[in-house]
Parts: sequence; structure tokens; C-alpha cells
Amino acid sequence: MAKIKITEVVLRDAHQSLIATRMPISDMTPMLADLDKVGFYSLECWGGATFDACLRFLDEDPWERLRAIRKACPNTKLQMLFRGQNMLGYRHYADDVVDYFVKKTIDNGIDIMRIFDALNDIRNLETSIRAAKKYGGHVQAAISYTTGPVFDIKYYTNYAKRLESTGADSICIKDMAGLLTPYGTYELVKALREAVKIPLQLHTHYTSGLASMCLMKGIEAGVDVIDTAMSPLALGTSHAPTESMVAALQGTKWDTGLDLTLLSKIRDYVDTLREKYIASGRLNPKVMSVDSKTLLYQVPGGMLSNLVSQLTEAGQLDRLTDVLNEVPRVRADAGFPPLVTPTSQIVGTQAVLNIISGQRYKMCTNEFKGLVKGTYGRTPVEIDPEFRRRIIGDDQPITCRPADLIQPELERLRGEAAEYIEQEEDVLSYAQFDKVATKFFERRRDKALGIDSAHADMTAKIHPV
Repeated sequence: MAKIKITEVVLRDAHQSLIATRMPISDMTPMLADLDKVGFYSLECWGGATFDACLRFLDEDPWERLRAIRKACPNTKLQMLFRGQNMLGYRHYADDVVDYFVKKTIDNGIDIMRIFDALNDIRNLETSIRAAKKYGGHVQAAISYTTGPVFDIKYYTNYAKRLESTGADSICIKDMAGLLTPYGTYELVKALREAVKIPLQLHTHYTSGLASMCLMKGIEAGVDVIDTAMSPLALGTSHAPTESMVAALQGTKWDTGLDLTLLSKIRDYVDTLREKYIASGRLNPKVMSVDSKTLLYQVPGGMLSNLVSQLTEAGQLDRLTDVLNEVPRVRADAGFPPLVTPTSQIVGTQAVLNIISGQRYKMCTNEFKGLVKGTYGRTPVEIDPEFRRRIIGDDQPITCRPADLIQPELERLRGEAAEYIEQEEDVLSYAQFDKVATKFFERRRDKALGIDSAHADMTAKIHPV
């Protein structure tokens, strides 16, 4: 049994889970050199919501962030989370855009691409897997883990075999909602270990309080790599603490070999960030605690807070239990999609509408109609034709790979963004977040010209052209 390897997620998923991805590069820089010395299997530092947050909230170029981390961490593999045909945006993109994004991602320093699809529709992964292989990246294909009547060991082993045959270099069990249990983890990893020959990685959140136990049972069953977070930004909706897992494995056949003294130094710095985020109100202590409702209603922590927010705005927070009971019914009607971005938001919002309107599906969001129509891909369970007609009427369902219906769009996007492009990667920022990216490009240009954007905006309002 080889020693267990660790992917450290403090630079991406830890702060995405706890402070809505608001850690700026200035907070990362002081710890990068030490993180690079530890000997981690990889540093997860990019993708997910970081790209959007950089442009929208932090006034950072996500490509510059990636290049800065790459320069500061020359000895450690860098890893990202990628939503297949959705890339890092919120719709499917044409194959030429996906291919170019993957190329520029690897060119700028990413070694490992963790690629997943919200529906576990392998067709939505094929283009990005091919591209990553073509440009020399490591393809880690992820299984979106969930529970339900169809999600048994056979379902997951069959999917893993298909991912391996598609060209994956490793497979990640992606338990984004913290639904795994320790012995369930053992059975799943053991079955996957027998089904595929490539390495297995385990990613689970602490939301339900079970993450450390799940990681230990996964290790016992044969997992090769685990995801953890530096302890000040661990627990709650984040991950199991890195230092604790390293200590737990010391002296065993799975000993990570990592230096707890060096980790303690990094921990002390991350603790100053935690205190800063708490003081600023960015880090709510509530997200650091265990939420057993995750197991009871099988609703991810982020989805639960979104439901509370929607009901509060509608003045019907007292209907929360009704909505939580409605979520699994909507999910069943919609073909049992795993509850992860964007399907968690789609199913959750529809459940809220069903309850507050007093009549199920009296009102439907466009996104829910798209899910039922097949815009996002094939659902794990076939949707009842009568229900589909009720939701989308006479519209024809999409049965092909959704991206097959999208014409090449890279050159069109280049034309639209031409006046702003200062680097090749800018067209990809524009492709995913056009309006947000355009505002960022304008601020960047103003800074280069020495113009105060805030002052310029105010002057324009007072003296409109």
C-alpha cells in the first residue's frame, strides 16, 4: 500500500465553501512558497467559482492569478475544477471554445483538470477530456456523487468504467454535498477499486460532520488521494483538516510523509485570514458548524441557505419544511439529477415556486424547463413523457448531445470583444461572463490610463454625454 497523497484545497474550495470564493490573491501570496515546500500531490487553486469571483467581485484577472500561483509554486502540481461543456460559466459552449479554454488553461500552468458534469452525462465531458489529453494535461474525471433509488454501486462502477475508457487518467468521487457515510464510502471505493485500474481520489465536505471518517474508510478501501483544507478554513461546509489527517496517518502504512511543523507554520498564517474574515463579517461562524439537515433532506449546505434566502424574501420562511419535503419530489419528476451547480439551484427554486404558489408547476422557471427539455443533457432517469409535455408543451425534447446544436462561436466572440482584448485569454473571460468581463476590461483600461473608474462613473452620471 503506497502512502496517501493529499490535494490541498485552501486556495480554492475551502474559501469557496466558507466565504463565497472571496479570498484575493494578496491573501494567498504569503503562503504560496511554503505550500510549495510541503510535498502535496497537488494544490487545487483555480476553476469552480474562482473565475467568476475574480472578475465580478475582486477586480482580478483570473489568468494573472493562475500565472502568479504557477510562478510561486514551481514544484507542485496545480489543479482546477472544470464543469465540462459548461466550462466555468452557466451554459453549454461550442466545442471550439471549450477546446481553446482547455489549451490556455494548461498553457498558463494547470497540470490536473478535474472535469465533471452535473448530470453525470458523459457526453458533456468528451470534448474537454479530448482537449486536455491533446494539450498534455492530466484528466481527472469526477463522479458527481448523490443518493437516490438509481444511485447504487452498479451505477457508479459502470460510470467509472466509462470514464476510464474515455481516457481519464484518474477518477474523483466528488461528494459536493457531504452525503457520504463512512461505511458507504468503504463499499463504494472498494467496488470502484475493483472496477477500474486508474488512481482514485476522494473529495467530500464536512457539512454533515462525517468527512474525516469517510476519508479514513476510503483510505482503508484503497483510495489513492484525498482532498483536505488547512484547519482554520476547514470543517463546516468546507473539508476535513489537513493537519489532522496527516497526524492520523502518521506511523501507519498510509503515512503521508508530510511535515507537521511546516504545516503548522502555514496554519498560523491561515488562522490570521480566518480571524480577518470573521471580523469583516465575510466568514459567518454558522457555516463552520455541522448541519445534520444535509443527511435528513439530502440538500447541500449552499442549497439550503439559498432556499432560506428565497423564502425569507417571499415572507414565507415558515414554509421551509414544506419546501425541503418538496425538493425530492421535484428531483424525482426531473429525472433524479444530482444536486450540484447548476441543478441544485434549478430544482431548489422550482420547489420554492411549487410551495408558495400553492399549485405544483403552476409557474416554472426557464431553467427548469430547460432541464426537463434536455438542454443540460441526459438525466440519470428518463423523465416521464407526460410530465415533460406538461412542462415544455409541444417543444421537442433534446436527445442529442446538447453541444451538437451549438455552432462554432470562438471567432464571433473574438469579434465582439475585439476592442478589449489585451491578451489571448481575454476572449475566454468574455465568452463566459460577457457583461462582467467587459466591466473588468474597462476598469483595467482606465487603470492603465491613470483614470479613477469610480470618479469617471460619477462624472458621467452628473454630466451625461
